[in-house]
Amino acid sequence: MTHKIVVMGVSGSGKSTLARELAVALEGVFIEGDEHHSVESRDKMCHGIALCDSDREPWLDRLAEQVDDMHGTVVLSCSALRRRYRERMRARVAGLRFVFLDIALSVAVARVSGRLHHEFPATLVADQFATLESPVGEVGVLHLSALQDGACSLRAVVQWLSEPHSAGWKSDELESKRS
Repeated sequence: MTHKIVVMGVSGSGKSTLARELAVALEGVFIEGDEHHSVESRDKMCHGIALCDSDREPWLDRLAEQVDDMHGTVVLSCSALRRRYRERMRARVAGLRFVFLDIALSVAVARVSGRLHHEFPATLVADQFATLESPVGEVGVLHLSALQDGACSLRAVVQWLSEPHSAGWKSDELESKRS
């Protein structure tokens, strides 16, 4: 079975790591969303300037087009912070699912601050939190703690994808099914 999945969250949540591991586990293609920002957006972020919707929307369109055009399983690492961003991508990619890695601001800032070669300063993490509209409760979303062990997160996603109705479940419904 093929899947189109976005592993989402703020910077420091571990979305790229989980997305890469998930792509390997599912024998799919991994796309690092940050690699597809425009030169102008990269420059803004490097200078500590937060992106706005007009910066993000063409980027989201490029990513959705790539995911939609690829055959087989595709796992994308992308912040997908606002609901309308996710809806924009869902409109383009049939059956698109999201894995939301939830993390506290202080932990995300500490993680980003500890990275030697991160694309933008940790000061922008707070802006991402201000922009974030939680996807918890949206259909086709799995909600995981970013503090969970990576192997446990990977197993949880693979199990979720194997459920016949996982694309139509809301994350809170799935959590109650596991209890």
